[in-house]
Amino acid sequence: MEVAWNQVKLRDFLQSPEDLERLYCEIHLLKTLKHRNIMKFYTSWVDVSRRNINFITEMFTSGTLRQYRQRHKRVNIWAVKHWCRQILSGLLYLHSHDPPIIHRDLKCDNIFVNGNQGEVKIGDLGLAAILRKSHAVHCVGTPEFMAPEVYEEEYNELVDIYSFGMCVLEMVTFEYPYSECTHPVQIYKKVISVRRSLGLFSHLHFAALVILVCVV
Repeated sequence: MEVAWNQVKLRDFLQSPEDLERLYCEIHLLKTLKHRNIMKFYTSWVDVSRRNINFITEMFTSGTLRQYRQRHKRVNIWAVKHWCRQILSGLLYLHSHDPPIIHRDLKCDNIFVNGNQGEVKIGDLGLAAILRKSHAVHCVGTPEFMAPEVYEEEYNELVDIYSFGMCVLEMVTFEYPYSECTHPVQIYKKVISVRRSLGLFSHLHFAALVILVCVV
């Protein structure tokens, strides 16, 4: 069995023994996740001295969805539709928990592909949080895929749906959102002012068509 090893920095999240206890509870819950569109989580351990968490997960030899799309540019809209439905199915599963599991860093780099079966799975859940409302106050994620409310540090699971929309745009355009920006501050200004990424503007109608097809 092939597996992948991942590491997530804890930074300032461990401030007390209670924080460590909560972290262990959250990791335990991640281990219980069972869904065909969520990457399998086998085991983990916390390195307190180095302030990081190590994860062992299943491995996908086709790589991430972003890598796959860069290698296979002639994928038709029905394949994209199939991927999108699988991503939404995985998000529905995560968000159906009580409290909801919010990924907070959903992007094509965190979605993994089994090219032979056309299967995609949401991964890198080490950055996800099993969040109660009082805990959803940390600005974590990739600026190009972050919803405006994440910058305000008060949000819920719907921020993952915004990120999903940005993933669809990248899938159909082969362009990273806001690629014209050279600094996160520029992205922030565009996002909070609801200004579209210039590089993606001409593709919005096609992306909207993909999303509509996914839900029909």
